[in-house]
Amino acid sequence: MLAIIWCRIFLSSRLLSRNLKIKIYRTIILPVVLYGCETWSLTLRVERKLRVYENMVLGRIFGPRRDEVMGELRRLHNEELNDLYSSPNIVRVIKSRRMRWGGHVARMGEERGVYRVLVGKPEVKTPLGRPRHRWVDIIRMDLQEVGCGYMDWIGPTQGRDRWRMLASAVMNLQVP
Repeated sequence: MLAIIWCRIFLSSRLLSRNLKIKIYRTIILPVVLYGCETWSLTLRVERKLRVYENMVLGRIFGPRRDEVMGELRRLHNEELNDLYSSPNIVRVIKSRRMRWGGHVARMGEERGVYRVLVGKPEVKTPLGRPRHRWVDIIRMDLQEVGCGYMDWIGPTQGRDRWRMLASAVMNLQVP
């Protein structure tokens, strides 16, 4: 809630330049919104909410445009905002960070607690219905988007350079 109020006050101001507003967004607002995003398993609903938030912030930064035909001010469309803001969208950043974190965890030793949580199978009774997506399942889906649908994704993480290229490929995909 505080981020929305902050966005309305400062990013709508005419006293700040557009470049300064973008720097504020990238250095202050985005890290707060993305805190801990490496461990999120996003649903489509949450992805949509994050895109709406990002488009709202970018709309405040870039402001309205004068329509050439009618001569009236109008709000920018999402495609126009994405063209003006040349960085990857927020969902792509989250997926790339999740891939990088997955590589770090997969390279950890078997004695580390984080690695045991990643590869371990809890022995509890599961609830009825379709199982929820686990974090590992989301990593596999991200790899399928790039075209590397590995069944065992932990093996390719041992080569840091190759894994880094896959993580950057996830960020640079042009998927709406």
